[in-house]
Amino acid sequence: MLAQQRQQTILERVRSSGGVRVADLVRELGVSDMTIRRDLEVLAERGLLEKVHGGATALGPGSTEEPGFTAKSARQQQEKEIIAREAARLVRPGTAVALSAGTTTWALAHHLISVPELTVITNSIPVADVFHRNPRADRTVVLTGGVRTPSDALVGPVAVAAIRRLHVDTLFLGVHGMSVRAGFTTPNLLESETDRELVTAAHRLVVPADHTKWNTVGISTIAELTEADVVVSDAGLSEQARTELAERAGQLIIAEGPS
Repeated sequence: MLAQQRQQTILERVRSSGGVRVADLVRELGVSDMTIRRDLEVLAERGLLEKVHGGATALGPGSTEEPGFTAKSARQQQEKEIIAREAARLVRPGTAVALSAGTTTWALAHHLISVPELTVITNSIPVADVFHRNPRADRTVVLTGGVRTPSDALVGPVAVAAIRRLHVDTLFLGVHGMSVRAGFTTPNLLESETDRELVTAAHRLVVPADHTKWNTVGISTIAELTEADVVVSDAGLSEQARTELAERAGQLIIAEGPS
């Protein structure tokens, strides 16, 4: 395959799924890691995609732009892992937790595998898959139904009806953005409705969100900043953002990496 053909294939993959990983392209196209990285450099220089750690994502974010799960999982991987590890400390054995869709909640799911006697409610296919691949006899996982979104969330009337009858101790809410004006937001209207139902079902709301989510605004508000009992973010969060969140949310936790 010529370089031009390979780059066109990569571009089509990015546009269709929202993002790609270098490792996946190496395997699928049968070329070296360095070759793929050069292709991504060329496409990025032409303004056709955005290079991120470990891959590339589509350009053009906006209030209704919704990257696919693959695209989002390539962003801020280290920060999400640090946040997930810290958020997992808020979970006690024998409780019921809900995890909404998102790559940060997906990272969190990996840290909850070992928690005993846990009941997990989720509308995220990837989150449910984490627990499915790591079964425990003392764990119950409930996956809501609904229409699948680009972020692999199940949303809509079926999901809302399923969640409406449930009550959980803690909801870990994945968000597209957060700001003083708009609160916690998503680019998907149906996902917003479903997430609001999860907020209502929860005794405690925890929002794990990395620093890049600050002042990013999706088209629809899920909850106000004041509704969050805990926000877990990373050290990259600006001092202004820390002040605004500390004044509004019940608690702000800044997750630190390994020393």
